[in-house]
Amino acid sequence: MCGIVGVVGKPARDIILKGLTNLEYRGYDSAGIYLNDLKGHEYLTKAVGRIKDLKNKMTPDEQGLVGIGHTRWATHGKPTVANAHPQFDETHRFYLVHNGVIENYTQLREKYLKGVDFKSETDTEVAVQLISKIARDKKVDGFTAFKEALKLIKGSYAFLLIDNTKPDHVYIAKNKSPMRLGLGKGFNIIASDAVSVLDQTKTFVDLNDGDVGDITKDNYTIETIDGKKVTRKPYVLHMDANAASKGGYEFYMLKEIDEQPAVMRRLSQDYLDEDGEPTVDPKIVNAISKADHLYIFAAGTSYHAGLVGKALFENFANIPTEVGYASEAGYHFPMMSKHPFFIFLTQSGETADSRVVLQQAIKRHIPSLTMTNVEGSTLSREADYTMLLNAGPEIAVASTKAYTAQIA
Repeated sequence: MCGIVGVVGKPARDIILKGLTNLEYRGYDSAGIYLNDLKGHEYLTKAVGRIKDLKNKMTPDEQGLVGIGHTRWATHGKPTVANAHPQFDETHRFYLVHNGVIENYTQLREKYLKGVDFKSETDTEVAVQLISKIARDKKVDGFTAFKEALKLIKGSYAFLLIDNTKPDHVYIAKNKSPMRLGLGKGFNIIASDAVSVLDQTKTFVDLNDGDVGDITKDNYTIETIDGKKVTRKPYVLHMDANAASKGGYEFYMLKEIDEQPAVMRRLSQDYLDEDGEPTVDPKIVNAISKADHLYIFAAGTSYHAGLVGKALFENFANIPTEVGYASEAGYHFPMMSKHPFFIFLTQSGETADSRVVLQQAIKRHIPSLTMTNVEGSTLSREADYTMLLNAGPEIAVASTKAYTAQIA
């Protein structure tokens, strides 16, 4: 699970490096950063290994008021400096970081990029070379070329693009891969996970699949690939930046195990009144009461929480309940009862497989509830109802507090 951080309008180096460090728990094998000081100087540094290896390769002179950074988990090509992000085009005009997978990169390379001098084995370089070729051939600006390239690209992506002919802009695009825009005073910031930049801002704008954006230090515009303007309302993310730190613990997992009692108390306050009676949104209770069958979809640890949920629903509510792996249901949608109700269990609210199933539910007008730990996450926004776990950031790969919160 790669990490992305981008900054416009503020000394970017340390913000990006700290943000990427905050995302280290996701796993990665290489890292890179591009900086532009808006005075004609630009710096690209990439390293195999940890963030500290990247820092060690950088000199004090490498600074910028605009920058993009990335931690990569190798998919296309081995963990090498050449394959690390940011990737760039053969003219060294465009610099791109990318989370996700471009499914048709081979076809794009063969059809549009014959004769291009590729420096890496990545699908990401195909994307940035394509943007560059469109800009040259059609004689259009970088943002227009970006949007034209997106019309040809198939797959999942969170893109951050810098065109060094307009270095005070960062262009962004999202499809099936998490990304949020953070708003500051005199600067803006983009990240794949809000946790990585909470020390900079708590005001965010959610981005939906198909969104394309032009971000500067004072403004931002969001539109569709076809140029239709989109309005997204900013909101404040109520999360303590220190909650994502280890505090006095040696390991995140130990900290999160010890946080479980506090999480249970918080959930009791959120969903029980003073007499211990449930205070769940009546609309959720009403929707579930109309269902003749419940279907719980999840992945990994959340799937096991779903199995407990099945026993609870059948034993106490007498509602037949099935639990399915979202990864399977996305390819083979189960046969439905007459009045189904879907429940999605997801710590992050960004689980790609679960979202595929939710999209099918929306098309079939099946009511749905997301139980997630992340306010404003994609599955939370797109489901009919949401119940927040309020467990705080879970950094450890092995889930503890989010799992017990889901069961509660």
